[in-house]
Amino acid sequence: MTHYPDGAVFYRKLGWEYPRITHGKGCWLYDDSGRSYLDGSGGAFVSNVGHGVAEIADAMAAQAKKLAYVSGMTLSHPAVEEFADALAARCVGDLKKVYPLSSGSDAVEAALKLARQYWAELGKPQKNKIIALTPSYHGNTLLALSASAREHYRTAFGGWLVEMIRVPAYDAGALEFAIAKAGAENIAAFIAEPVGGSSTGALVADDGYWRRVRQLCTSNEVLLVADEILCGAGRTGTWSAVEPDAVVPDIQIFGKGIAGGYAPLAAVVAPKRIVDVLASGSGGLNHAQTFSHHAVSCAAGTATLKYLADHKLVARSATMGRALHERLGAIAKLPNVSAVRGRGLLAGIEFVDATTRAPIPRSVHFAESLTRAALDAGLVVWPNVGHADGTNGDLILLAPPFVVTEDELDQIVDRLRSAITKVSA
Repeated sequence: MTHYPDGAVFYRKLGWEYPRITHGKGCWLYDDSGRSYLDGSGGAFVSNVGHGVAEIADAMAAQAKKLAYVSGMTLSHPAVEEFADALAARCVGDLKKVYPLSSGSDAVEAALKLARQYWAELGKPQKNKIIALTPSYHGNTLLALSASAREHYRTAFGGWLVEMIRVPAYDAGALEFAIAKAGAENIAAFIAEPVGGSSTGALVADDGYWRRVRQLCTSNEVLLVADEILCGAGRTGTWSAVEPDAVVPDIQIFGKGIAGGYAPLAAVVAPKRIVDVLASGSGGLNHAQTFSHHAVSCAAGTATLKYLADHKLVARSATMGRALHERLGAIAKLPNVSAVRGRGLLAGIEFVDATTRAPIPRSVHFAESLTRAALDAGLVVWPNVGHADGTNGDLILLAPPFVVTEDELDQIVDRLRSAITKVSA
């Protein structure tokens, strides 16, 4: 039997030795033994403004002193109105109606339900199929996991998941073929991350891809759902990852960085033209969640959005992102590295066998070993596996807070190089 940590906590990984983090500041974390760690992945791509921001903590405390919780079913409050206004102001086109939730998985569930409900209430109930990419990842609740192409998760829950139409990641021709084959009259939505997350190692689509996708979705009456939980809120150097392509999705999903990790918060953003259909029909989105529209979480979101704007941190993400990718040129030359990619302060590093250039067998557990070696070197990274064929394929991602300095970027790359060299040996 695998030994796992003592105590009452049911940890996410039962065979992992966890450092006990007591506090953080900026890009740094500190444990109870006095060791320090560079937060090279922003936790789970969440800590975009860094740790220890008093303005956000103060806003949460002030809100909690006034009002902790009321049900979004029957009551409103200033905190949710202020957050919705602040987020809507940053969204492009007609994306102006904000539905706050408490996790990215939950927001994906809500967005896909919204797409299904929209077509049903518009008198087209046969439009119930979803197209998603492979590889991809959209969350761990069952509908979100159904939309994800992460086989080692899907295998464990086979029989519980909804069938989705799969197309290769960022191949517009494949999407066009899939729509024609399934029949546009049967398709409710196409969901994808504008810049790939952990499942693809920060894969960026070719120029013109998203404009072609927008054309295909519009001409076939398919809702375009942009999952920006990981890549949005400035992570890739622009507020929204589709901004460089001048594309407006029909539904946009934010999470992770919109509250900087200070509170659980995600949001579905939709246009009035979609919300109006529900208003004239059933009267609301049929997705109940106790902690939607939560006052303290919304206060954290508003304070984070203000902090990002006041300190021009989205622009800083773009600037420091270019610096990060320049420095990663040295990592790209290592024998086990096959690709370094990404945009802004999001970078993926993919690993292969140095001799055969084939994916490293899963039995080697390279990504996990590298994550531990990096942690031993004082660096937190994010691992992922299975992107090559569903089982094999190892990569890690970097996504430091936007406040990262050039000296800290140097330290991230140096510590990562040391860890890769150690594990490759």
